[in-house]
Amino acid sequence: MTKHSRHFELFLLLAVSAVVWRRPLATDVRLALSVDAHNYILLIVPISIAMIYVGRTDSSAAPQTGRSWGIILLGIALVFRLLAAWNIWRLSPSDNLSFSIGALVLFWMGSAIICFGPGIFKANLFPLCFLFLIIPLPDHALLWVTEFLQQTSAWAAALLFRMVGVPVTRDGIMLSIPGLDIEVATECSSIRSSTMLIVVTLILAHLFLRTWSRKTLLVLTAIPLSFLKNAVRIFTIAELGTRVNPDFLDGRLHHEGGIIFFGLAVLATVVLLLALRRSETQTTLESSPALVSTLRR
Repeated sequence: MTKHSRHFELFLLLAVSAVVWRRPLATDVRLALSVDAHNYILLIVPISIAMIYVGRTDSSAAPQTGRSWGIILLGIALVFRLLAAWNIWRLSPSDNLSFSIGALVLFWMGSAIICFGPGIFKANLFPLCFLFLIIPLPDHALLWVTEFLQQTSAWAAALLFRMVGVPVTRDGIMLSIPGLDIEVATECSSIRSSTMLIVVTLILAHLFLRTWSRKTLLVLTAIPLSFLKNAVRIFTIAELGTRVNPDFLDGRLHHEGGIIFFGLAVLATVVLLLALRRSETQTTLESSPALVSTLRR
């Protein structure tokens, strides 16, 4: 099979998936456009395609055996799609959508194996698995994540106030400081920037780190950074509003300043990334005395 025929075959399979999953896909896109917590979904497919293109390998040189695994994945995905359409397990609409979109990603993976073989699939394992991020969080999971961010943001903000000597009392997501009561509402959980931060750390870890331990560490740091950046935002606006000008409490920094604190979180991630890369290089040199002697020459 020639390279062009493989691409044509893949195009046909993708067209089939677009027809079979047209309703769940349309719902997923509408959700991404209308709900802040799901905005990142719109970026996943373009980013995955870009990573595959940048790291592309010659498919003609890859082993062509093992494509039966692709057929198995396609069969499983189609069965799951039928189960989701009939909803035999009486799932909620959000659970059923997540289940159906997960089946779609399996179909795409099976299509990649059928058209290009398992060798190309393994070479592009990360960008293909990255596609699972188009699966929207079910409503109950999204609620749990939002509440987690609210609680941890309030806790971290209270800690910041105490560190600088500001009297503060905390009752759940409510904070009270002299002259101001603060509620870390659902809209203030910063779930959109938090999900984007996780996406960014996943990409950075894949592109710039080699060892799984360091990749995992970098990605896990996105969790504390998600609520720490929000706590810094709450602390900064509250301090400016009570000590400088009350207009800060309802000004542009409050409503549009999220990008600033997101940028600080990304900067902290990059600093950690550089430190991990340096330690990775140092470990490689220490384990390769021959390489060290070569570099010294």
